Parts: sequence; structure tokens; C-alpha cells
Amino acid sequence: MAVFTILGAGGFGTALAVMCCQKGDEVFLWSPFEEQLDGIRKNGENVSLLPGVPVPPEIHLTSSLSSCAESALVLIATPSFAVGETAEKIRPYLKAGTVVTSVAKGFHPKDHRRLSEVIEEALPEHPVVILSGPSHAEEIARGVLTTVAAASKSRESAEEAQTLLSSDNLRIYVNDDVVGVELGGALKNVISICAGICVGLGLGDNTRAALMTRGITEIARLGVAMGAKTETFAGLTGIGDLIVTCTSEHSRNRRAGVLIGQGIPPAEAVKQVGTVEGYTASKIAYELSKQYHIDMPIVKETYAVLYQSKPIQDALRSLMERPNRHESEEIWLKESR
Repeated sequence: MAVFTILGAGGFGTALAVMCCQKGDEVFLWSPFEEQLDGIRKNGENVSLLPGVPVPPEIHLTSSLSSCAESALVLIATPSFAVGETAEKIRPYLKAGTVVTSVAKGFHPKDHRRLSEVIEEALPEHPVVILSGPSHAEEIARGVLTTVAAASKSRESAEEAQTLLSSDNLRIYVNDDVVGVELGGALKNVISICAGICVGLGLGDNTRAALMTRGITEIARLGVAMGAKTETFAGLTGIGDLIVTCTSEHSRNRRAGVLIGQGIPPAEAVKQVGTVEGYTASKIAYELSKQYHIDMPIVKETYAVLYQSKPIQDALRSLMERPNRHESEEIWLKESR
């Protein structure tokens, strides 16, 4: 039996706590909001974020961070904007060498750093592992078979997270491409909003398939420019996570996109759904594309719709009327030289 502290009692944090408890581990589920913890105690479940999933009474619900000192693994499961602050808070409690694992997907909201970089700055003496892949909280909590990747600069730390978190229902692969794993997990949320917009507009399967295919191309293009491996985007944290986020009704990004496609203003759609990581990620992705001089037309038009009030039909027209290209443009250009 291992001891885990899970930081963040949202949907994913609660799901991980339930999963770890079910496989016999001692679990501390932390939240800074006592009212949130009281609600789980009273109802026996996280009604607002994970309804219908019983939270075992063996899980320790706490607003104290002291359990971090005794934990074999500390998992950060907060929204992306809170990752840095949370990492700072736990620093006094961690034992030397404790592996810190993050399941958050996004960027630092102000300077566009990847979340592993944010954690490493706050906790320079602790190895950081990123756990990512096609993994909706609603299904993890119910024991649906799931496969994800554990990425780290330290293979030993990634394998430790793999060993500690693997279960009969969760299979974990180790990956050394931290940049690619993080970018795949963060940027697929942008494409998921677009997929939802297509649903809201009443567009068909052809459109969504094209969107996903060209979307992963854009993500990989930027990822490679930032130091990722191309093959990572064909794996669990690339096309795998993109598929599940663009097609599942569990996806908050997709749900927000549906509302936008139905005519709800983007900011209001986000407010109705709750945490929509792709909303902020679309702005950051657009700014990164300019910084790295990468052509990302879907990201560009998504940013224009979400932040510049561009009509959706005009954005679609801009995409469809782009100059003709070869599907493998970079390869084509190399062969022509």
C-alpha cells in the first residue's frame, strides 16, 4: 500500500483519489476550499464535477498539506492557472526526492511556460512527471479501461509513477518527450472547442474528421519547432487525446464549442461550462505560433472567433479559401529542391 496526496478536488482529482483508494492505497484528497470538502462529505460524492461516483469514506478529505510529507507520490490536479501557486505551497512539506506528478493540461497564463517548467521552478529539487493521455475523469472513476503516458526528464521517476499508479484498469507507458506530451495535452483542447463548434453548427462527420486531422498537423508543427518529437503526436498524448476530447460529451472544451456554434458568445459559453482550458490555450497557441513563425490556420481562426468576435462563418470561409497546398508541404518542398 502506498500513500498519495492528490492536490485538487475537482473532477480529475476526485477520480484519481477514487481509483487509488479502490486499489488499496491510502489517499489524501486536498482542496483549499472547505465548502467543497464539506459538500463531498455530506453527499458522499462530488456532485458538481463527478456526479454519481461514490467517494469512499476511506479517502481523507483535507485542507491541510501535511500529508505531502508522508506521500510516496504527490499529484497536482488543479486547473492550469493554479499549478504554480500550488507547487509553491507544498514546497515546505515535501521530503527530498519526492516525485511530483501533474495531470493538469495547459500553460502558465502569463508567460506561456509549460506546466512542468512552472513546477520545476517552484520545486527545483524534486523530479517532475507529466501524466497525460485520453483519460476523462468520468471514466477513470468508474473503472473504464484507460491508457496514458508518464513523461519525465528522469526515466527512473517516470517508471516510479508508472509502478505506483498502474492498476487493473489503468495502463501507463513511459515517455521521455516531456515537451511533446505537454503540448499535445494542452493544444488538443483548442481543436476540441472547434469540434464542438462544428456540432453546434450542425456540420457533419466529414468536417470534424478534417478538423481533427489538420488540427493534429498544426499541433505537431508547433511542437517540433519547440523541441518535441514528431512521433509523440501520433501517440496517446497526441492523436489519442485529441480523438477523445473532440468526440466525447464528457469534454468541457467540446461542450463550450457546441454552445458557441449555437450562437452563445464565447465568454458566456465558458462561464456556463466552467473550466475550459482550451479557451486560454487558444490565445497562447496563437501567440506561440507567431513567436515560432509557425503556420497554424485553425488556431488563428479559433483565436479570431474567441477573442476578436470574428463570425464563425467568416472563419470557416477563411480556412476553405486558403491557397491550395500539398498535404505534406514540408516533405514536398524538400523533394523539390
